[in-house]
Amino acid sequence: MRAPSAAGPADLPAGADPRLHDLARWVGTWCFRPVFRVHVHHRERIPATGPVVLVANHSALVDGPLLFGLLGRRSVFLVKQEMFTGVLGRGLRGIGQLAVRRGEPDRAPLTAALGVLRGGGLVGVFPEGTRGTGEVAAAQQGAAWLARASGAQVLPVVCRGTRRPEGTGRARRFRPRVDVLVGVPLPAPTGKGRAELAAATETVRGALAALVADLDAMRATSMRRSA
Repeated sequence: MRAPSAAGPADLPAGADPRLHDLARWVGTWCFRPVFRVHVHHRERIPATGPVVLVANHSALVDGPLLFGLLGRRSVFLVKQEMFTGVLGRGLRGIGQLAVRRGEPDRAPLTAALGVLRGGGLVGVFPEGTRGTGEVAAAQQGAAWLARASGAQVLPVVCRGTRRPEGTGRARRFRPRVDVLVGVPLPAPTGKGRAELAAATETVRGALAALVADLDAMRATSMRRSA
């Protein structure tokens, strides 16, 4: 495990400010309460310590900040490069988030994320790569590679309710219900070849897709009971 150094604590990238990170995480625990009614299911499944690769579906821009605030431990997310501009970009770097270029080979953020995992930290990845419907139709290989290289558990997490309704003129309900379902952690992938990595990636995709289906069923049942 990587030991803390002058560059910062082991569970954050070099150059991150741990005090700023912890302040942002504290703010994140309550800042969405006026906007959403957030229900977290199986929060106890989040490992309190040790290396974790969190994989999540991605249906709205708010998904990442929402998860950042509710995990109960420091977390480093891979965030699209376009977000790292101006004051926001400086803030993201200050709290230890990592910029990644979409659709291009980009080893630097993966190497930094690997260092965080080897320091016992948590790295969050949206393996679909881009914001979509949250249905997890595809998954990139970064999450499985990180877990395999570091020996980290893979924690699937899915969100529903953050996406604005489709269609012109359809407004979001006041304080819509948002559900976050934490899955059972998966063991680190084994095997060193490309075929094994592809299989591990499919396992991650399948776990996320199954968790989305479970959460959709839970929400449907809740809606019927409240009708």
